[in-house]
Amino acid sequence: MSETPSSESRLQRLGSLRTLWPFLARHRGLFVAWLFALALSSAATLSLPVAVRHMIDRGFSGGESINQAFAVLFVVAVALALATAARFFFVSLLGERVVADLRQRLYGHLIGLDPAFHDRSRSGELVSRLSADAELLRSVIGTTMSVALRSSVTVVGSLAMLFVTSPRLAMYSLVGIPLSVLPIVLGARRLSKASRASQDRVADANALAAESLGAVRTVQAYAREPYERERFGEALRIAVATARRRIAAQSMVTAAAIVLIFGAIVLVLWSGAHDVVAGTMSAGTLGQFVLYALIGGGSVGALAEVWNELQRAAGGMGRISELLHEQPAVAAPASPKPLPQPVRGAIRFEDVRFHYAGREVAPALDGFDLEVRPGETVALVGPSGAGKSTVLSLLLRFHDPQSGRVCLDGVDLRELDPAELRANVALVPQQPVLFASSAMDNIRYGRLEASDDEVRSAAVAAEADGFITALPQGYDSELGERGARLSGGQQQRVAIARALLKDAPVLLLDEATSALDAQSERAVQHALQNLMRGRTTLVVAHRLATVLQADRIVVMDQGRIVAEGTHEQLLAQGGLYAELAKLQFLD
Repeated sequence: MSETPSSESRLQRLGSLRTLWPFLARHRGLFVAWLFALALSSAATLSLPVAVRHMIDRGFSGGESINQAFAVLFVVAVALALATAARFFFVSLLGERVVADLRQRLYGHLIGLDPAFHDRSRSGELVSRLSADAELLRSVIGTTMSVALRSSVTVVGSLAMLFVTSPRLAMYSLVGIPLSVLPIVLGARRLSKASRASQDRVADANALAAESLGAVRTVQAYAREPYERERFGEALRIAVATARRRIAAQSMVTAAAIVLIFGAIVLVLWSGAHDVVAGTMSAGTLGQFVLYALIGGGSVGALAEVWNELQRAAGGMGRISELLHEQPAVAAPASPKPLPQPVRGAIRFEDVRFHYAGREVAPALDGFDLEVRPGETVALVGPSGAGKSTVLSLLLRFHDPQSGRVCLDGVDLRELDPAELRANVALVPQQPVLFASSAMDNIRYGRLEASDDEVRSAAVAAEADGFITALPQGYDSELGERGARLSGGQQQRVAIARALLKDAPVLLLDEATSALDAQSERAVQHALQNLMRGRTTLVVAHRLATVLQADRIVVMDQGRIVAEGTHEQLLAQGGLYAELAKLQFLD
């Protein structure tokens, strides 16, 4: 979205902060308590100059007056201290809770978006939105919002009291207000663009770091640590240079506002001093006026800084709002149909045509028809790019076909709630995804309510119990990020145990043994046989040795089925399967 220099666009960016209101409304008690404490602290602040005037005009006359004057001044100071402490407590706690709610909402929204969104987004940048941009909003709620409202109240109250104290001097002081607002208005556009650019560059650096740290083994294997350090250093240098422009713009706006404000105060003081010398004003009244002028001027200066912070926060909230407004391409229908119970696992693809975004001329599936009977094991084979993994993605409803239908037990997947569909499908991917938690928790991810005994039974069936119990803490052992403490074959068997525990009627195996050595493959094949028993199974494989026991083999090429049958039938037919088999078995 292009930036426009108009004041309307700046107001629209600030308007993005309205998105915070529903999160604030959830904590009305804290919000009201903060407003009450803010009112007390503002009243105490505006009472200080009056107390000082009485101290000057009456306190130095001796006797009880001086004691009363200083006692009143001390009481006002104590009230200001207590009200300020309460204001800080309530608004800071409000900020923590609102940002926590916002992060929870954003994370829940992101994790529910379809894979197509995550394919075109960088995970590091999304994490930056959850962290850096959310921190900006914590500052807005915990500090900026409080300062803005307090300063606004103080400016209005100080201005009113200036006119009560000395209307003539108050008119002089009004000259400084338009002048102090002028640099804020002039610098707002430049500051807003600089703030947005600064946050973008920080997100770029975070995304780069997340990417390289996620591939640290590859980085180290190619001895590219110096290269990655240089890349990250360059990203940081760009981020710092962009931030420098933002800081310079903010500094210039603040400096100009302060100079003009206090220039106006000096002018007023000069005029008031002449009134005191002439006897038309008491020293206490001048002192009261000066304090109100200082309080009002300081509050205007604070508002200048608040404006700068609001511009930064508006940029962050704008990008969070963009993410919150992202809608998944795959969503549950308004009135989803239930699956027939019990789920049998009958799968049917009817004249399915599908292409990925930006690849319309090269469909991944083109007129694809396939029927899989309940309990049948069907293997999908073919060269890379034939569309085998796309079949599994459509069956999981990660994408919807552009034409045709995909059905489970006779129900079009687009008429189902994706959550119900996926609850009846288990996936064992080529690269198993393990979490940085214990072996017990990783397997239990398949069915969160499973007991420890059920988890162990699944591990035994997946032939994973032996190496798990050999770990230092057994099933309570941490597996490391992405299961780094296990070998490839062990990771795959933990993933198989997870799928066994899920006990879904439909099983999808996406090249589950393609990256394993012969010994690990043999162990995993035994585990897979236990997993496939009694389930409708679709197996995607490049290595033909893994699909010889399938009930039916479907040969795919360029998104179409070119042959199907048993291993022996396909060899006898010749064609693509016979060529693949000849190459692999000869090799």
